[in-house]
Amino acid sequence: MSQARLLEAVQRLIRLVEKKELKEPEILLQAKEIMRDLVSQDDWLDETFARPHPEYYQQYLLYGDPLDRFSLVSFVWAGGQNTPVHDHTVWGVIGMLRGAETEKHFAFNEENILQETGKVTTLSQGDVACVSPSIGDIHQVSNAFQDQTSISIHLYGGNIGKIQRHVFYPGTPERKSFISGYSSNVTANLWVK
Repeated sequence: MSQARLLEAVQRLIRLVEKKELKEPEILLQAKEIMRDLVSQDDWLDETFARPHPEYYQQYLLYGDPLDRFSLVSFVWAGGQNTPVHDHTVWGVIGMLRGAETEKHFAFNEENILQETGKVTTLSQGDVACVSPSIGDIHQVSNAFQDQTSISIHLYGGNIGKIQRHVFYPGTPERKSFISGYSSNVTANLWVK
């Protein structure tokens, strides 16, 4: 496996976040193109960052910007796995590398009770989507398949493994803070040829 595709994406992302004048909509637009290019071919993800766990989805750090301006993560879903309902507190771009995932969207109503919006999105291989507090980022994500592994690549506007976020309980105003961390203590070696 060549890490060249991943290294190129990281270099493009560094140049993108260095443009201080860009507002979030433009960042998301350009980041979507970078992510679309990254997931357009499945020939670069090292097996170390593609291993499912039988009980829990895995969140492997591929690259963490030293200034915490962004992080690039592989999410590996064994069949039937899903997240709790959660938010991100920063912008994000998700690209589907293998398999598919389903996303249920949530929002608070006027009584401050969390409800499903009725919007359900399925990302298939090569698809790209965005999340952000400004466009809606409370959701639940699951592997669209019960019998196969799916892998999505996530880009976040911060170090997602150390950002305080929230788990929500639909039908209530309740939330619980959490920090996700990562599933391993290694990152991809971007300079391997």
